[in-house]
This record gives sequence, C-alpha cells and structure tokens, in this order.
Amino acid sequence: MTVPQGRRSSTFTRLLRHGFTDPSAAERLLDDPALSAVRDDPLLLDALGATADPDLALLGLVRLVEAQDDDLGRRELLDTLVTAKPLRDRLLGVLGASEALADHLARHPLDWRALVTYESADLHPGVAEFERGLAAAADPESLRVAYRRCLLSIAARDVCGTTDVAEAAAELADLATATLRAALAQARAAAPGDAAQCRLAVIAMGKCGGHELNYVSDVDVIFVAEATEGTDEDKAMRAATRLASHMMRICSETNVEGTIWPVDANLRPEGRNGPLVRTLSSHLAYYQRWAKTWEFQALLKARPVAGDLALGEEYVDALAPLVWQAAERENFVPDVQKMRRRVVENIPAGEVDRELKLGPGGLRDVEFAVQMLQLVHGRSDRSLRSGSTLVALQALGAGGYVGRVDAAQLDDAYRFLRSLEHRIQLYKLRRTHLVPEDDADLRRIGRSLGMRTEPITELGRAWKRHTSVVRRLHEKLFYRPLLDAVAQLAPGEARLSTEAARERLVALGYADPSAALRHLEALASGVTRKAAIQRTLLPVLLGWFADSADPDAGLLGFRKVSDALGKTPWYLRLLRDEGAAAENLARVLSAGRLAPDLLLRAPEAVALLGDSGGLEPRGRAHLEQEILAAVRRADGAEQAVTVARGVRRREMFRTAAGDLIGSYGTEDSPAEADPGTLVDRVGDAVSDLTAATLAGTLRAVVREGWGDTLPTRFAVIGMGRFGGHELSYGSDADVLFVHEPREGADEQEASKAAAKVVAEMRRLLQLPSADPPLLIDADLRPEGRSGPLVRTLRSYEAYYRRWSLVWESQALLRAEPVAGDADLGRAFIELVDPLRYPAEGIGEDAIREIRRLKARMEAERMPRGADPTLNAKLGRGGLSDVEWTVQLLQLEHGWTEPGLRTTRTREALAAACAAELIPAQDAATLDEAWVLAARVRNAVMLVRGRAGDTFPSDGRELAAVARYLGYDPGHVGEMLDDYRRITRRARAVVEERFYGA
Repeated sequence: MTVPQGRRSSTFTRLLRHGFTDPSAAERLLDDPALSAVRDDPLLLDALGATADPDLALLGLVRLVEAQDDDLGRRELLDTLVTAKPLRDRLLGVLGASEALADHLARHPLDWRALVTYESADLHPGVAEFERGLAAAADPESLRVAYRRCLLSIAARDVCGTTDVAEAAAELADLATATLRAALAQARAAAPGDAAQCRLAVIAMGKCGGHELNYVSDVDVIFVAEATEGTDEDKAMRAATRLASHMMRICSETNVEGTIWPVDANLRPEGRNGPLVRTLSSHLAYYQRWAKTWEFQALLKARPVAGDLALGEEYVDALAPLVWQAAERENFVPDVQKMRRRVVENIPAGEVDRELKLGPGGLRDVEFAVQMLQLVHGRSDRSLRSGSTLVALQALGAGGYVGRVDAAQLDDAYRFLRSLEHRIQLYKLRRTHLVPEDDADLRRIGRSLGMRTEPITELGRAWKRHTSVVRRLHEKLFYRPLLDAVAQLAPGEARLSTEAARERLVALGYADPSAALRHLEALASGVTRKAAIQRTLLPVLLGWFADSADPDAGLLGFRKVSDALGKTPWYLRLLRDEGAAAENLARVLSAGRLAPDLLLRAPEAVALLGDSGGLEPRGRAHLEQEILAAVRRADGAEQAVTVARGVRRREMFRTAAGDLIGSYGTEDSPAEADPGTLVDRVGDAVSDLTAATLAGTLRAVVREGWGDTLPTRFAVIGMGRFGGHELSYGSDADVLFVHEPREGADEQEASKAAAKVVAEMRRLLQLPSADPPLLIDADLRPEGRSGPLVRTLRSYEAYYRRWSLVWESQALLRAEPVAGDADLGRAFIELVDPLRYPAEGIGEDAIREIRRLKARMEAERMPRGADPTLNAKLGRGGLSDVEWTVQLLQLEHGWTEPGLRTTRTREALAAACAAELIPAQDAATLDEAWVLAARVRNAVMLVRGRAGDTFPSDGRELAAVARYLGYDPGHVGEMLDDYRRITRRARAVVEERFYGA
C-alpha cells in the first residue's frame, strides 16, 4: 500500500505545482479510463497547467473524450491532442476558460476538429470564412450549432494569444455579420413572396457596427427597406417588417442549443414606438427634424452588414452629413453636458465598484470621450471617421486632438478592460459587465490574462490601475490638447489648430472661444512654476467649468483670481494639494456673479475653499467677537466699520460658496438632498452676519462719539425677514430702533444722541466701498416714514396703546432683538407680546382688514407686466402668500399655542400643523412652495449679482438658476413648469386657509 500512496503523493504534489486547486479530484479524473492512453504523458499535464483553470480544463477534457461515439473517435482525439501542439493549446485553453463551450463540445463531440487546422486563413478569418462555416445550417437550430462552432475557433485563438483583444472583437463582429446574413437568408427562404416585394438592408450599430463586438452582447441593428419595382410601398414595408421580425427571432429565440444573441432594433427612429422598418426617405426625414444628439452619436458606428448592401451604403452615405454636422446643432452643448453626467445612479449601490462598463473609469468613459471628440472634429478631419474606438483613438492621437501619451495610456487601459470583459463573459457565455467576487472566478480570469504568481492580487491591482488612468484622463482628454495648442512647449508635436481648438470649446459650452483661448494662453504659457502648475490644474478645471451654465465666466474668474494670487505660494499649493479646493473654486466661479464678485474683492478668501469646515457658516457669537475686537483696534468709526464690512463680505462669500457647492454637489459629496436645509442655512447665516455687523457698527459709532457709554440705553430690533432669520443675499435689514435714557441723563440730550447714532450707523454702512453696502430700512416703525427713526420704550408703549393698527401687530410677529442693550431688547419684546399674541386672538374685523390689505398689496405692488405665476415674492403661491397665511394663524392662536410664538415662518407652520390648526398635507404644500420661492430669490441674486423676485429672462442666467435648483442642462422648461405647479397648489391652500374660500 505504501507504493501507491507514495505515487499518489508525488502526483498530488505535481498537480499542485501545475496550478490545480483540487488535486484529489484531478487525480480521480486522470485515473478515468477515458484518459488511460495519455494519463502519464508529461505534455498533457504541462498543457493543462498552462490553462486559466486546470481543474476546469481537465473536467472538460474527460467529458469530451467520454462523449466520442466510439473507441476509434476517442483514440483519434487523444492521439491528435498529444501530437499536435496547436490543437492541444487551443482545445485545453478553451476548456480551461469557458464552461459554456465545454458544454457545447460535450453535446457536439466532433466539433473539436474545428480547432485542428492551422492555416494562415484560419489565424485571421473574415466574414467570408465565417459564411462558409455557417453555410450548411438550414434551420435556426443548426445555425446555433454552427455559430457556436465558429465561436469556439475565435475563443481558441483568443485564449492562446494568437489574436489580440481588438482582433478577437473584430472577428466576433464578422461572425455576427455572417450570422445575420444566414438568418436573413432563412427568413427570405421561408417567405419568398415577401422577399420579392422589397429590398431590405440590415445596418449594424453599436459594437457590431464598430467592429468591436463582445462574446455576449445584444446586436444592435436598424432596418431600411425600399419597394421593388412595381410593388406598392405600404405592401413592401409590411413584407420587409415580416422578414426583419423573422430574422430577429431566428437569432434571439432560445431552444435546446441556447440562443445566439438578442437582436435589438431600439436604436431606430422613435425607438420601440417607431416602425421596425422604414424607407430611406423616412429615415432621412426623421434625422433631419427630430433626432437627438445621442442618436447621431449612435450613427458613428452604422455599417451595412446584411441584405441589400447597396441600399445599406445609400443609407450610410445619406446620413453621414447629418452625423458630422451634429456638433453645430443648437442643443448640442446641453446634450453633451447631460450625456457627460454619467448615469451611475442607476447602478445598484452594491455593484458600482464591480461595474466594468458604466462604473467610474469604465469602458463607457473611454467610448464616450472618443465619440464626442469624433463628433466635434470629424467634421473637418475625415481620418477620425471610424466606428472602432481603438482606431478612432489612434487617429485622434495622430492628429493632435488627444495628447500622444494620453492616447497611448487610454489605448492600453481600454484593451485591458475589454480583455477582462471578454474573459468574464466567456466563462458561461452570459451577458455581464460585473467583475465577479468569488476567488475561484477571479483566479481563473487573472490566470487567463497571464497573471500566474498571485492572480487574484495582480488582477485587482491591474484593474484599479487602469480604471484610475481612465478616470484621470477622461476629462483631461477634452482639455489638455487645448493647453498644448496655446502653450506650444513641445515643438514638432502634432497639436490642435486654432480653429479645431475653437470648435472644441464651442462644443463644450464656451460662448466666446476666442476669449477662452486668450485666457488659456495667459494661464498656461511660459516655463514658470505657476504656469506649470496651472497647466496641470486647467484640464480638470475646464471640465468643471464646462459642466456649469456659464463656462466663460468660470474661466475668466479663474484668470482674475490667478492674476491676483498667482505669486502667493500658498494659493497654487492649495489648489494642487487640497483635493476639494480646485473643484470648489471651479463651481463657485462658474455658477453666477455674486460669489466671484465677492471673491475678487478679496481673493485671499479662496483659502476657505480648501478647509474641510471652511464653508460652514460661523455663529453670531463668533462673528460678533471678531468684529467687536476689530472695532476696538480701529482708529475711528469709519475704519472700524470698513473692517466690519470686510468681515461681512468674507462671510457672505463663505455662505454663498457653501450654498452653491451644497446645491451643485461635487465629485466626492452629493448635493444636499433637502432644499429646506439649504434655505435655512443661508437665512441663519446672513441674518447672523447682519446682526453682528450692526452690533460692531453700533459699538464703533458710540465709541467715537461718546466713549464707552452712550447717555441712553440703545437696542436694535430686527423685523421682517431679518427678525425671522430668513434674510437672503440681497435683503435689506428691516429694523426698529429703541432707546431708554440712563438714570440722571437729560431726556432731550438722550434722544438727540440716539438719533445721531442711527444716522451715523446708516451713513457708515452705505459709504462707497469695495464691500457691498448694508441698507437699513426702518419703515416698519410707528407712523412709518413720517415718524421718528428712534423712540423711547415709553413712546412705543404709548403709540401701540392708542394708535396701533392690525398690520403693525402682524409686523411685530417678526420682532427680535439683534444688537445693542440686551435688557432693553427683552423689555421691548415684553411690551409687544400682548399685541402680536392678543388674548382670545384677533376678531373678525381684524381678520377682514388683514385680508383686505393682502388683496390690495397683490393688486398694487406686483410690477407692471410681471407674470404673477413666476414672481417668487408677491406672486401666486409665493413667499407673501405663505407668510401671511402663517401669520394669520399666529395672530389667531399664538396666545394658546406656545409653538406659534416664533419669528420663523417654517417653524411656525410646523407648530400649527402639530397643533392640528392646519392639515399636514396643506402644511407640506405651503412649506414646499415657500422653500422653493426662497431658493429662487437666492438663485437670482447668486446668478445675476443683484436682487430680484422673478426668474431671469436671459437664457444663460435662467439655465444657471435651473442648475442651482438641481435641474440638468436643457431642463429649464421643466423647472418653470414645476415652479408653477408647486405654487399653484400652495395658492389653493391659501385661498382656503387665508381667504376662507
């Protein structure tokens, strides 16, 4: 017993050394009687060890030998296997890589002979060779068998390295062409009457049309037909449709031999909703009038493959001019921007990291980039007009449209990713683009790609390396050649012409390509460290600019910031080393006028963009502390307020930048999902900043005029949006001023001092300066503009007791102390609380008066000619509608519901809902409309740089507002429809809850 055991141990060790993972099972298979003639042949073991999966190859070989008809057949197979190295490598290579093809050989045990020949034509077969291979197939089932036999020969050459990935993909496309022709011939033979009535051409699209097909893929086609002479066109189209449908069924239906592949005709005009077959004139009419950019992109790969090839060539020739004019179409830029936003959201979260085709750095990134460059530059350069990704990429590199090194790296990455895709699909001949998770699968794939030492580890590293290359180059591919064209640092290299550079910039959304090229030349030319770093940064920045509504403004802003800060070491280091800083800067510079204007007045604020917490608003206490400290250090009131306004400008930039980045999102962090959070954050931040600025200004004025102590206690009461913590970027500060003479002070002198403080605060905050002014509006005071700007507490009490009107009680709902003497502020609030939250609520007369005032305001204050459905403040379902509805609830029920005693609209609305004063659905409708209207006002200020209550009329500004609100390019109409729908529903609630309709 020891001898067999010793022999077994020796065999066991040899099998392990040759790559078997289950040597015990392999020993049993080698002991199978079917392999008795070759069991001890060392060439067999070496050949098995060279396969992707020796265990799988051995099992497949045993099955194949056992499936032979007789001993003679088994002997012929094994003798050939041992004596003919080409067959041995091919057959075992296939068996070790594809379980599905091993199954085919077990069902059709004589098909191994297809791998024996080794002639030159066999090395690189074309359509003619494949047609001969399919010629004997007389029905769909025999066509499937013949197809698999041909596929077997392609796979054998592929896994043995006789063909590279591009050649294998081309052979698969040629086999698909021969198969479509055979299937159409069978359909024509089954319906000779239909065949006689029409000329039918089959146009291959997608990877089949591009001569780069996968092992398992839908074959995309378009059908074009014409009537034969003397045949009615309608009859001919019906006949052609029957032939096309039958051809598709022959290829797509599944039987005992499986399926060949689905034939997909959904790229045709109107997709599934359109007729399966059209005439050439019908195709042409559709593409001239209705086609979208992606449809012209798809036509890049159109190629006649079956049926009436002359008609197919007519089709391609007729549509080619439209394809190469696609980049001149009016909607090309938004379409490109939309398509460039890859649809990763549709990939299940657990699969994103394994997705080979659509995932980040995947095949789609390379293919899309190449196709976009073809559409832009293929108009004037016919050398780019190839359906093959790799051929087109080579032409783009040769023509200078893509950097030579970039083209080589992308070529290498694309070949690897396609090889990986082929190996994954080959195993079970199933359509998938997911990299498997099982170690056995990864080991087999790694070994099939030549990774033998640590196949799983090596495969993971190679995959990550190539996807990171694609991710890094995907955006730069569009922009780096633009820099090479203007910098001219490598004489003799092929580079974009000026005209080609302009074409590319226009295609990417730049309205003034000449100016853009001047900016690029200024930024990228020269041999300084600054120019070198900017050449590295600009390809990525340009991509982010192009992703915005105003790329020109983004590039111009970057040049201005760079001119101002380019010599500061920390600036370039920040952009180069802080991952988020460069993208944040690009988003801010290209999103509108306000944030860039604030930044360019003090460019050093760009440092905020690189700090992980730099865009979080700072609280009121922190801001007051900084401003009051600056006031103490200042020489006088003007200098102190200048410093305070500078802090305000910086913090306004911080708030605007955080708002923009939260609204747009970045590559590493998605946009804020709750728009209400963004609105509240801006309202709190701007209100706190305004309060801190007023506190600093008050301290500066008092310090200069009276030293440390004013002869009267003085407080500022925030009103309106200011008191409600709801200020937007362009809001004035609505306030009331109250003072109370100090003990022993002369009342007249105290009043004069208080009035002087108010006048000086307003003057200083509006002085001409690089910083935005802060306008103080005190029109909500007693007697309005006719009354004194500042009153004592007793004066307010006397006025409110005798003369107060209901609108003043309503206005006081927003009153909140914001600066000055805290005790006096609290005393004012105690004074007005009974007015704004009256015991037993307000009466019917007061309610009627409020409704009358609201109706009058709607009629008189709406700007003439304005669309009331699109005015965010006074329009239907806008801010005013929601706020007055909430304030009426506060006046009626605030005395009994503590939650209603707040100056904030959304907080009061939520409290009213919790108290069941308004149904939850109505509250949600009002809240949604209020948040949207508030965001529209913020967006208008951010985009235009000046306040407004209506959507901009300029197309580019309107597009920028849409992007801020979360709409993709080209969806402005959808934004306006959504706004009207949401505010219309809110107005219906207002009619019922406010007007009592």
